[in-house]
Amino acid sequence: MTQPGTFRLALTALVLAALLPLTAQAQVMGGRAPGGNGIKVGNGRLHPTLDLETRLDSGVGYFRDQGTGPLSPDLSGELALHVRPGLMLDVPSQKLALSLRGNLDYVAYTGLLTAGSSAASYLGGQADLALRFDPEGTLSVEVGDQLTRSDRTRQVALGAGILSLYNEARVRAQWKPGGGALELTPALVYAMEFFEPLGGLPAVGCTEAECDPLAASQFNYGNLRLGVEGRWRFLPKTALVADTGLTYRGYFNDTTTPSAALLHAMAGVAGLVSPRITLTAKAGWSQNLGAGGGGTVVAMAEGTYLWGPTLTLKGGYLRAFEPVAAYGTFRDDRIYAEARSLMGARLALHAAGAVDFLSFAGDRGDTVVSLDLGPEYQLRPWLMGSAGYMLTSRSSSLEASGLNYTRNEVYARLSATY
Repeated sequence: MTQPGTFRLALTALVLAALLPLTAQAQVMGGRAPGGNGIKVGNGRLHPTLDLETRLDSGVGYFRDQGTGPLSPDLSGELALHVRPGLMLDVPSQKLALSLRGNLDYVAYTGLLTAGSSAASYLGGQADLALRFDPEGTLSVEVGDQLTRSDRTRQVALGAGILSLYNEARVRAQWKPGGGALELTPALVYAMEFFEPLGGLPAVGCTEAECDPLAASQFNYGNLRLGVEGRWRFLPKTALVADTGLTYRGYFNDTTTPSAALLHAMAGVAGLVSPRITLTAKAGWSQNLGAGGGGTVVAMAEGTYLWGPTLTLKGGYLRAFEPVAAYGTFRDDRIYAEARSLMGARLALHAAGAVDFLSFAGDRGDTVVSLDLGPEYQLRPWLMGSAGYMLTSRSSSLEASGLNYTRNEVYARLSATY
């Protein structure tokens, strides 16, 4: 386990590593911006980007004490360096608009806190491509694809120490007949997610596949979602909203988890209650038509309050019923709140927190508490500096340490956009 003195030393190194690039940049550029207008591509602009980040992470994975000793029962911490070259491309058009966002993320674990953790360094990244046909017409169509590789999995049943490769292809249409008061948005989405271990060792006390990183690949899956959303503005600032859809989940390597086919329908209202308050509320039912069966009420209630021209508050409650690895289905009761404040022309503050109560088919229940807060400061029109703190605390009715942990992350980041 990491000693407190070592953790403080790493925190000092984190701050210094964030300040040194900033000092060097100021000396090289002499306070002058190199541009920031990007490279002209047809009617659009291509913007190369670069993020440099140092992150002190208390929950990288499971490693042996001193590199060769017994396996630590707790998640091991490490100082990580992130280098993210990327690009942004927007080509507007009334016939075919293109939008592309992407970056590579090289994550280097330094080995300063945990011996042997540098072997877990990996290449991650994300990309999102969207093509919009006739975006301003009565009928517009979007074709897109999203690809992500990181240590954040979308499968809430699985434990820590797992790398996820997620790909989602989508086709979405928007039809606005009769002047736009009525909007219908059918969509077809197919997603796949593949898992591999990050640290290469299972957690102490883990006897279930869902907490063992070495067994995560058996839960590789494909997810097909077909749905329709509708919105009818019966008043200038108020609309009736509805959505319905069918989600099918199948697993490529797992013969024990039952496939799920979830049919859901929800309806409600969304609009302005006052010039400062926006509310959305809808409710319905979700039913599993697969072998596991089961169904529950699903709902969403969210409010946004514009405190003033520089402060926005948002909060709400979400009840969802979704497919999940190992158990077939789970229910998520989520309470969340967000705040964002602009202080002057350059400084922005954000804070977000949530509590998720997860109930899986069977007797398992988890509670996940998350927090994200920090400032962002625009140093130059092309250069942004940010720092923050993230907390993830998870407790489960299962006793495996891979499902019961607290993860603290402190980061500092410089983001440049040409």
